[in-house]
Amino acid sequence: MSMTSDDHNEPRTEDPRPTELRSAPSLVLVNTGDGKGKSSAAFGVLLRAVAREWPVAVVQFLKSGNWHTGEEKVAKQLGVDWWTIGEGFSWDSDDLTEDEAVAQAAWAKSKELLADGSYKLIVLDEISYPMNWGWIDTDDVVACVSSRNANTNVVLTGRDMPQPLIDAADTATEMVNIKHAYDQGIRAKRGIDF
Repeated sequence: MSMTSDDHNEPRTEDPRPTELRSAPSLVLVNTGDGKGKSSAAFGVLLRAVAREWPVAVVQFLKSGNWHTGEEKVAKQLGVDWWTIGEGFSWDSDDLTEDEAVAQAAWAKSKELLADGSYKLIVLDEISYPMNWGWIDTDDVVACVSSRNANTNVVLTGRDMPQPLIDAADTATEMVNIKHAYDQGIRAKRGIDF
């Protein structure tokens, strides 16, 4: 009996992979959804890329320079170029106009990196938020990601990723929140959440 993808009670008996596979010079991955793990998954890809000795860059759109995450610390030690250009959480802001300008600066840096071709992987962390707030133009992001250097892979993260980016992606994953410690009043934990 062959197994369907919905039947998880028994092992598959038929190979589920497509019969015709081709290579691509680079890929675009989107991690979105309301569940935890979007950035963590992107940093897992970053780790694989570093292990393959790829030049890697990260641009963070929400985290401010005051945040010092474990991922940033280790990635910099591994030679990853890292820009934390955001202003932090919008609800902590004293001036959303300044936050918008900083997001636009982060996008300008991202455009430069995408066109440059020096990086084999670029992570655009939490980029969905400034797009959804109208601070950076989604069509411009799609155009720049689509016209990037042919050998540059891109991972874009954030909740509510605009559909045009999902459509442009080679792989799009939605993280679904089943249960989260924060919803139970537990603070973000160093080493787990940042």
